[in-house]
Amino acid sequence: TMTASPGSHYADWSSIDWLSDQARDRLRHQIITEQRKDSLWKRFVAFHDAFSGWLCVLLIAINIGIIAAMVDIGAVWLTNIKIGVCLPAFYLSQEHCCWTASNQTYDDYQHVHCANWHEWSNLFHITNNAAAKYAVNYIAYVFFGCCFAATCAILVKTFAPYACGSGVPEVKTILSGFIIRGYFGAWTLLIKSIGMVLATSANLLLGKEGPFVHCSSCCGNIFSRLFPKYGQNEAKKREILSAAAAAGVSVAFGAPIGGVLFSLEEVSYYFPLKTLWRSFFCAMVASLMVKVLSPFENQHLGLFYVGNKYRWFYFELVPFILLGVLGGLFGALFIKSNITWCKIRKTTRLGRYPVIEVIVVALVTLIVSYPNPYTRMPMSTLIRRLITSCEPDDESLLCDYQRNSTSAYEKNEDAKPLRGVWTSIGLLCSALVTQTILFIFTFGIKVPCGLFIPSMTLGAITGRIVGILFEALVYYWPDFFLFSIECSTADEQCIAPGFYAVVGACAFLGGVTRMTVSLVVIMVELTGGLSYSVPLMCAALVAKLVGDALVGEGIYDAHIKLNNYPYLDVKAEFIDQTTAVDVLECKQEKNELIMLPRDGLTLNELSTILRTHKYNGYPVIASQDETSIIGFVLRRDLQLILQQRILTNVDSNMNTLISFSRTIQQQSNVIHLYRLLNRSPTTITLDTPTTTIIDLCRKLGAQTILITNDKGYLVGLLTKKDIITYVKQKKT
Repeated sequence: TMTASPGSHYADWSSIDWLSDQARDRLRHQIITEQRKDSLWKRFVAFHDAFSGWLCVLLIAINIGIIAAMVDIGAVWLTNIKIGVCLPAFYLSQEHCCWTASNQTYDDYQHVHCANWHEWSNLFHITNNAAAKYAVNYIAYVFFGCCFAATCAILVKTFAPYACGSGVPEVKTILSGFIIRGYFGAWTLLIKSIGMVLATSANLLLGKEGPFVHCSSCCGNIFSRLFPKYGQNEAKKREILSAAAAAGVSVAFGAPIGGVLFSLEEVSYYFPLKTLWRSFFCAMVASLMVKVLSPFENQHLGLFYVGNKYRWFYFELVPFILLGVLGGLFGALFIKSNITWCKIRKTTRLGRYPVIEVIVVALVTLIVSYPNPYTRMPMSTLIRRLITSCEPDDESLLCDYQRNSTSAYEKNEDAKPLRGVWTSIGLLCSALVTQTILFIFTFGIKVPCGLFIPSMTLGAITGRIVGILFEALVYYWPDFFLFSIECSTADEQCIAPGFYAVVGACAFLGGVTRMTVSLVVIMVELTGGLSYSVPLMCAALVAKLVGDALVGEGIYDAHIKLNNYPYLDVKAEFIDQTTAVDVLECKQEKNELIMLPRDGLTLNELSTILRTHKYNGYPVIASQDETSIIGFVLRRDLQLILQQRILTNVDSNMNTLISFSRTIQQQSNVIHLYRLLNRSPTTITLDTPTTTIIDLCRKLGAQTILITNDKGYLVGLLTKKDIITYVKQKKT
């Protein structure tokens, strides 16, 4: 009896058969367990099989940690190159260049300067003419930024087209059981890693978080090939990819627990308990690797650490909820506008010139960003500046308060905002408007681009503005009963605008992605403030509610829909009174139902069917007169059998009979394919509710569903793509 190889591959742009792959893995595990008693070697094989999952995620974590550290180092250095160069050692960033300098100074926006660091105007010996100095630095900033963006776009277009974009919508689709060949390849990993360095250095409105999820999934796919348990089983491989996705968020933010919850809440389709533990382990090791290797990390793991130094009062829940509403409104505006622009890009000639589009977006971004100090600096630096409280020796514009004591905020009346604060608000408002518009046009261009950091930046800007205004309100109306009661007990400042920036960042990111639990945990890990959980939860929940009321899906699901990926959302509810008959009638492709008889089919007839009817599989029936179901056989298994027959038998007779029967006597002129047969395919009747069919696909992972009439005769079949198409039609 001939059997198909367990390593048979699915076709590109097809769905995997979860039930078949899981059944094959159970059989493989059963055989290894039974053989472990035979010899010491078999015991080692069984131990290796049990340990291989942990070893695989360990390799993934180490490698994505190394990649993340290299990306961080390269991005910081290239970002500083736009501004100037360290003459004693050109390979040092501005911060490292001035680490050992004794003459460090800081400007109004907390940028460090020293004698070793030279702006580009200084290299041309322009020191006295302020206008010429500004012009030279401006030109250098725009020139280098455009060069970085153009190089990134050319690399992506030439070597790895799949390296563009965020990658999270595609990761979600692939984890749901869809096959996209090459999306997790080595070239994609290499170009996406280099592209992240170039794109973020160009000061484009994009982040590295989504691309890191993509890169970590690439590592998961590459290292799973070393272990046949995962490399040859697509269902098992997705357990590794889920753990890898958690490591991607972990290295991006230094938030390992948030990464695990992000994988569970946002991207994973099938997440058993053992995958939870491996995801936890993978995220933890990846964070430690970045902590050890990155020279920019301090003693805190969180990217935007502020600790628990901010105290909040119950009356502040009102502005926190307001920030949640603003976050939901922003999310709806961004999703609608960005999807509209992406549709224009896909349906017009603009999509034919991705490199030119990237250069134009970069040019406009750089020209607009340089005059405003808050948009000139990297977004992560801006977020740190906005969430940081004002210290007594802080003389920046953002902290221009009237101070009558040695402490910046010993009493509430000491915190009177002066001209510098209102100047900063004007600059921040300008930054909010320009960055929002640029963000809409940037997300989706053909470079690696995430949206976490841009969304958080815009939220932090809004939060800081609201915080300053609310702080002024408390200062000028201190006798209001809420303010007088609560603020009189405050040891420090009553209102902390930096904390409002934290809440605003959470609200805007939640409005765009519609994350809740994982978002709050990520923000707590980022800031190191466990006491901030309630305000963050309020903002995230309100942002999601407002966003869902205006636009019923997050940005990732919107892009899945835009690209027409066959994704069946496990969280979405589908309420419908139709049955399997209605779904059959709505099938777009009403192809002929090809059924294979149990006996009597020749090798030549089978070859013709495989050549002319390229379906995923074929139902096997008793006979053409009696269409009762015997089983279901996959096309790829039949192809493999046909190829083996032709290769091993040069003089093979194409009139040789094929049998799927178990009772037929063994004959030399008959090819027995009974062992290829799935004798218990998912089968329903014509009266089965559509909601039940959807649950079969979502909860059991059924790829093909056979439909019978009241007499048990086969009358049709539905694929997972048919169900997805029907759900889309009903929603629209």
